[in-house]
Amino acid sequence: MLLRRSQPKARSYVIREQDGERGWDVMAWDVLGGKAAWPMTNVRQLGHPQWRTLAEKPESRCIVPLTEFCEFTPDKHDLGDGKPPLKGEMWFGVADQPVFAVAGFWQPTAIGNGFTMVTCEPNSLVAPIHPKAMVTILEPADIDTWLHGTYDDIVALQKPYDAERMTVRGPVFPTRRNER
Repeated sequence: MLLRRSQPKARSYVIREQDGERGWDVMAWDVLGGKAAWPMTNVRQLGHPQWRTLAEKPESRCIVPLTEFCEFTPDKHDLGDGKPPLKGEMWFGVADQPVFAVAGFWQPTAIGNGFTMVTCEPNSLVAPIHPKAMVTILEPADIDTWLHGTYDDIVALQKPYDAERMTVRGPVFPTRRNER
């Protein structure tokens, strides 16, 4: 699964459990189903009552499989093409996992099932691009804990992934010819 080029409210794959079976599902990338001023694509404050309700229930947890995730450069770049400068895309991956698991929550909404990714403090690779947060990448051995653990168990998993085990590429500018 590749979430790249997905936009908030777009439909994407998640993995969740139901009746003891783990399987794929397709959901909108907005856990509140359009009920907020903007799509709720990421959550970080797991102690907030709204998110704690989801975090405490294993049946509300999911895994978002990714090959990369994107953050935009803080500064705009002049590409020398006579068009306005724009921010570039920086793509982050996990070196030893072509597909990696990101912690998530899901719930039914008025417009269908919606999901969100859980974020955490950024590591030293992501912080220069996005100093506020990064997605919570799970080790393969932690997936069962995320899906079945207690609230305290999953809060302990909400931490930055090892920067030395990650890759980055960019900046890229997919809307323009990029000779960089």
